[in-house]
Amino acid sequence: MANKVQEIIEQQVLTVAKAVEDKIDDEIAALEKLDLDDIEVLRERRLQRMKKMAEKRTRWVALGHGEYTEIFSEKDFFTIVKASDRVVCHFYRENWPCKVVDKHLGILAKQHIETRFIKIQAEKSPFLAEKLKIVVLPTIALIKNAKVDDYVVGFNELGGTDDFSTEELEERLSRAQVIFLEGESSLKPSKQQTRNVRHGSKSQDSDSE
Repeated sequence: MANKVQEIIEQQVLTVAKAVEDKIDDEIAALEKLDLDDIEVLRERRLQRMKKMAEKRTRWVALGHGEYTEIFSEKDFFTIVKASDRVVCHFYRENWPCKVVDKHLGILAKQHIETRFIKIQAEKSPFLAEKLKIVVLPTIALIKNAKVDDYVVGFNELGGTDDFSTEELEERLSRAQVIFLEGESSLKPSKQQTRNVRHGSKSQDSDSE
């Protein structure tokens, strides 16, 4: 019985290996059939994609993408969310939990040039805070196409403590589709060590207004 099972497994492995080999052979054959004109067409398409991406990057940088910046008026908030398709806005006050968020967002802003990263002091923006129902600080508003699509409130979704990693926050923003984890628009390295921005201070993970 054991021999029979072994034979079946070996046959399945050989079948899979043969399928993979056939696929590779087909791809090699397709490449060999390409003439110089085909290669030139592929090259031109690639160049056009690179050109469009370069134009996007230039536009994003002109709009302030690539940096984590503070804004000081509610009018600026509306101007920014109308200009950029994707905006991450940190509503903060001067406390330790908000400083933790600042450090992570400062890192992500440089890695995700496709998205605008900003912060605004909630207590000095009463109209916005009331309109967007900002109660707990820190709150990160995730904005797409000039509309608030989602929120990250306090640290409850990030393990409930202030020692969460940049990657954990990045994954949460990615699930909301306000940043891209992969692709030409993202500047994130392919392999990256987990960061911890806690420096030994102890504080509650959120602060209610």
